[in-house]
Amino acid sequence: MSFTMPPSAAARVYDRIKRDILDGQRPGGTFVTEGEIAEATGVSRTPVREALLRLEVEGLVRLYPKKGALVVPVTAEAAHDVLEARLVIEEWAAGAMWPRRHEVLTLLDPLLAAMAEARRAGDVTAFVEHDRHFHEVIVAAAGNSVLAHTYQALRDRQLTIVATQLRMSDARLDEALSGHRQLLDLLRSGTKAAYVRLTRTHVQGAIARLRGSR
Repeated sequence: MSFTMPPSAAARVYDRIKRDILDGQRPGGTFVTEGEIAEATGVSRTPVREALLRLEVEGLVRLYPKKGALVVPVTAEAAHDVLEARLVIEEWAAGAMWPRRHEVLTLLDPLLAAMAEARRAGDVTAFVEHDRHFHEVIVAAAGNSVLAHTYQALRDRQLTIVATQLRMSDARLDEALSGHRQLLDLLRSGTKAAYVRLTRTHVQGAIARLRGSR
């Protein structure tokens, strides 16, 4: 019989604050205090401090002793660099995974269904998480562990950028859902060239929206 230890108070606080940052509930530039977080999570300030230190190491917050922490905003330049890196990896992966597309479809179909359900429920956080997983499946199926690891390293900033864009309007959510449906349609009955081209267009759309928001 296996027994799993429950997460520590610091781990629980870390997970909660990080989730709030990544899904846009604590946007860049927001200042939080140890006391505020301790009260909201029902723990003492010590685990809060540990969680904030961990988040600072990851570059998500900047600590100010005896005051609190500032959520580090993603600059337009950093966001562009992340999306450009994502474009390079995803376009390559789209072609490399093509021979395994039928296996990948069995993983992507339920993720698309989960995205559609999140859209109906108005749950942007879940929508963004399923979106991220959708693309990670494709990159992993391409079979290059180094690029898959690099793509995973972009994960946190990707979530912040995508969540910020999708929270702007319902139309953005509908557009994203439609784009993923088109990708699956091409995996089922399209050509490799058309699929790679649509993958590129899909990410370029995010880059274009970023430029338009400056």
